[in-house]
Amino acid sequence: MRTLVVSLLATLALCLPAAAEEMSDTSLEQARIEAIRWGVQYLRNAQGEDGLFSPDTGIGPTIIVLMGLLRCDVPVDDPIIVRGLDALLSSVADDGGIYSSGGHIPAYESSLAISCLKLAVDHGADARYAQPLEKAEAFIRSLQYGENTETSADDLYYGGVGYGRDSRPDLSCTQYFIDALHDLGAGADDEALGRALVFVSRCQNYYSGEPQAAAGSSSAGEDDGGFIYTCVGEGQSPAGETDKGLRSYGSITYAGLKSLIYAGLTADDPRVAAATGWIRENYTLEENPGLGRRGLYYYYHTMAKTLSVLKQEKITDAAGNEHSWRRELVEKLLETQRPNGSWVNDNRMWMETDPVLVTGYALIVLSFCRLGD
Repeated sequence: MRTLVVSLLATLALCLPAAAEEMSDTSLEQARIEAIRWGVQYLRNAQGEDGLFSPDTGIGPTIIVLMGLLRCDVPVDDPIIVRGLDALLSSVADDGGIYSSGGHIPAYESSLAISCLKLAVDHGADARYAQPLEKAEAFIRSLQYGENTETSADDLYYGGVGYGRDSRPDLSCTQYFIDALHDLGAGADDEALGRALVFVSRCQNYYSGEPQAAAGSSSAGEDDGGFIYTCVGEGQSPAGETDKGLRSYGSITYAGLKSLIYAGLTADDPRVAAATGWIRENYTLEENPGLGRRGLYYYYHTMAKTLSVLKQEKITDAAGNEHSWRRELVEKLLETQRPNGSWVNDNRMWMETDPVLVTGYALIVLSFCRLGD
């Protein structure tokens, strides 16, 4: 075992030098709790006096960190939470959005901020943190491509959300928009979620069975049930192409599957079945499938959230091997946590060389991986 895991076990007075995969769920749960404690301590030392984390990249990292802390049961009246939430309130704009000065990615930041503030309120935070939510919801709804933007249902922009008001829509930003509405209580009958389902379906490499919603689809890709980044134009996937077209990849497929479910689809829908089939065929924690180490911790965090929503405790892979995904994610994060309590990726894509952001992702993952209940 890595030095960190040995230290964790020693701290917990667990004397057996067994590898993590040989530990009982109870022992591994204790190690998970201790890893969270170390991660929280690292973040306490990383917060600026203004309450922000990694402010040079906007408020996004601060939101991710706050959600990780809250989900790991750091009290809402803890100074690290209060300072961070107050920093978010200082980012409320006149138009109701919650985003960094300059406003380059308002839809992305505002959607995340809504989920964060709602989580804080649900954990008992002061009512003033709920005050921006109504206007922020109206703001992100105004950014979705649809009838209000004179976008017809046969347009590939329809239902999607981009990073800014006039940005090309993509599935990554659209999933956060869907998350925000879901967290605020929107159901399958919500018109915005119905529109979003059109866009999400068009980003899926799936062309048989249930037809994709409305006319048009993504550029022809592998008919494997996975997802690509955007269906607009000729489509785009950072995983590149095969001889069949745009390649599906891991993190966005989990994002797409979660979005299908939040938009009201169930396990018996062919699109959901196709996406879960892709996950079984490509199950791994060694890489972000299709991207290698690019976006690895974003992949872990989207994976944990989606499998929790899917309510599948075990995944059977293409070779017939059964995986307890919660346990395996804990083992992986114990293996990769650094001595100072943080996590970091050696690949810079999506800012994952920032240990503050990645530690926020890791805490979110660990919060979905409680063991031995």
